[in-house]
Amino acid sequence: MIVRTKPGLRDVLFSINGSILPRIAWRLVTIALVCLAAILASQQHPGIFGQISAIPFTLIGIALSVFMSFRNGTCYDRWWEGRKLWGGLIIACRSFARLASTLDEPDRQYLLRGLCGFANGLAARLRGRDEPAALAAWCDEPSLAASPNPTDALLHRMGHHCLLLMQEGRIGAIHHSLLEAQLGALSQVQAGCERIANTPIPFAYSLLLHRTAYMFCLALPFALAGPLNWWTFMPVIVVSYTFFGLDALGDQLEDPFGLEPNALPLDAMTRTVEREMLALLGETPLPPPAAPQRYVLT
Repeated sequence: MIVRTKPGLRDVLFSINGSILPRIAWRLVTIALVCLAAILASQQHPGIFGQISAIPFTLIGIALSVFMSFRNGTCYDRWWEGRKLWGGLIIACRSFARLASTLDEPDRQYLLRGLCGFANGLAARLRGRDEPAALAAWCDEPSLAASPNPTDALLHRMGHHCLLLMQEGRIGAIHHSLLEAQLGALSQVQAGCERIANTPIPFAYSLLLHRTAYMFCLALPFALAGPLNWWTFMPVIVVSYTFFGLDALGDQLEDPFGLEPNALPLDAMTRTVEREMLALLGETPLPPPAAPQRYVLT
């Protein structure tokens, strides 16, 4: 996630880190070369593009803008839903920790460290990392690696542990039901995140937008080269930067749990859970909070 203050004029004109420009630079270079070819052709052969009117490009550009805004809105909804789910994860962890505050120290250690393992395991699962290794750092249960869903298996073990506490009479039925409700909330968070990660925007939908944007930006220089000559670069590059930038930004937001600069900072939110749970267990020193690197918080 990009972490920057509100941009001023200098940032708007010169900032590279945190912008979408590095992602689309080669596309803009390609469009600039097409512009150059169109301008030189119109100078060598005046009137060669005379029958190409700019009016159709106006209509197509409006339609493409509406279509692209709709897709970006859909991608942002996925990003925002993912953020709400991880916010719910943090809330459930804090609530569970409060409910577990009266338990014996070994039980609190097991359950609160299990919450840290759950957060790390889910982040690893969503980002395609080594999920069993992420869990092993917090939970000494090698059998979790044999499960098709190790993070959910850890949640199941924690629920079973709470059930044993009730059966042994160390907590009441109401206390157990409250703990189980928070574990259920964590399970819903995991299912919601997996639904987003495993259900991409239909490929044909994205392909149509990509093709239309490329065709529009590649054809536009030939409609403007004749009347604008060298000034063709200005409107073509601005339009291409806008369309390609929105297109690339939508690609990043489509997968809110990825490693792109605009993806959600799962590592930072996981570290938040770790610090708070370890603080409740009285452990010191705490791991430092995650900090942005070159304005990117992962």
